[in-house]
Parts: sequence; structure tokens; C-alpha cells
Amino acid sequence: MNRTALAVLAHPDDAEFLCAGTLVRLKKEHGWTIHVATMTPGDCGSAEHGPEEIARIRRAEGRAAAETIGATYHCLEERDLRVIYTESALEKVTRLINAVAAQVVLTHSPDDYHLDHEQTSKIVRAATFAAPIPNFLHGRHLHPPIAHIPHLYYCDPLEGSDAFGRPIVPGFRVDISAVIGDKARMLECHESQRAWLRTHHGVDNLVDSMREWGAAQGAHAGVAFAEGFRQHLGHSYPRTNVLAELLGTV
Repeated sequence: MNRTALAVLAHPDDAEFLCAGTLVRLKKEHGWTIHVATMTPGDCGSAEHGPEEIARIRRAEGRAAAETIGATYHCLEERDLRVIYTESALEKVTRLINAVAAQVVLTHSPDDYHLDHEQTSKIVRAATFAAPIPNFLHGRHLHPPIAHIPHLYYCDPLEGSDAFGRPIVPGFRVDISAVIGDKARMLECHESQRAWLRTHHGVDNLVDSMREWGAAQGAHAGVAFAEGFRQHLGHSYPRTNVLAELLGTV
């Protein structure tokens, strides 16, 4: 049976920064089909280009990054700073979950520094619950509803803290030491972000920042690099930890 993991993050380069190592391991070690989706095309992410041009560039970078590991990229075409829990956004994510028949879904932490991230987290949480419900789309299904609610995981928030700087401790960590090079190559595809992050975030090198964060998580677990996650365990969601079963935890 084909097994599929879907990462739905807010912007191009979010998945590459937060969970790409885990996606690579699922692909390489277990043959999973991988999909990476962004809520927006990153249309505000430039001081040089207008929104349509930078969106075109960043969609292409997202596709290129996914293709480096044999994954598929999707853009759900919301807009930066305007990701809001709406019926339209919820339907887009639900349709995508059903289209790819995802068994595992990864998204942002419910608490994060960026409201686009937090809203994406809420939308994805609702969509995983809605995806198996035949009546949700009132007969307007493009693909059959999936059979069961998928496993849902929240990535670490950026820098591991909420908007008040309070630490958010992962429930478990995945060792990505053996695939850190793959993760770096994916992130290197997002060339347009280097100048933007230097201007707006004060981050000079995106790949170095990713490595530093991965090394910090790895240090907590005695490995070179790791990614942290929390599993959604609310009523009716799967209780088994399929990532831990397949990839181990550190």
C-alpha cells in the first residue's frame, strides 16, 4: 500500500527549515510518497520584486526544493499576512489531504512567532478532522474522503519558543544527522530568501541558521542534528506514533 506524508506549512522554505529531514528519511528509508504544500507563494518576501514576481520566483523555488528529494510541491494560493481560518482556506487544505490520501500530516506549532504559522496550524488541524467526513463538502468532492483521520504532527516553532519567548518543548525528536545534507540542498533552492531575510529578519545565512537550530535540538538528544515534533492526540485522532515507529526517537 502506498503511504503518503503531507507537510502543510505557511510559506516557501518553512517545511525545508522545520521538517524536511524527517520527510527525507520517510522517503529514503521507507519509500513514502512526499508532498510539500505552502499556504502562500511568499508574495511579501522581497524588498526588490513586486508581489506577483516574487510569488512566481518562490513557487519555482518550492518546486525545485521538493524535486531534489522526489517530492511534489503544491501552493494553496492564500497570501502572506492574510492566512486566515476561513471556509475557503479550510476547503483547500481538506481537498489536498484527500487528493494525496495523506496518512501523516505535518504543520506548524499552534503557538509561533508568526500569525500566518498559527493560522495555518489551526486550518490544518481542522482539515485533518474534516477530510474523512463525506458531508463536509456537501457532495462537492473532487477526490474521495480518506478513510480515517490522519496522524497529525506539529513541528517545532521557530527558535523553539512562543510569541512571549517561552520555550515549547518537543514531545519527541527525530535524528536527521544522516540526511542533513539533503535538507540543506532543499533549503539552498530558496535563493530569493537570503536577501529578504537579511533585510527583514537579520538572518544572514538561512542554511547556517537551519544547521544551528538542528544542532541545538540534536544536542538535547546526543546526536548531531534533530527535528522536534509534538503529536496531536485529541479525541478521535490516532494515538500510535507512526513517526517514532518508523524513524525512532532520540
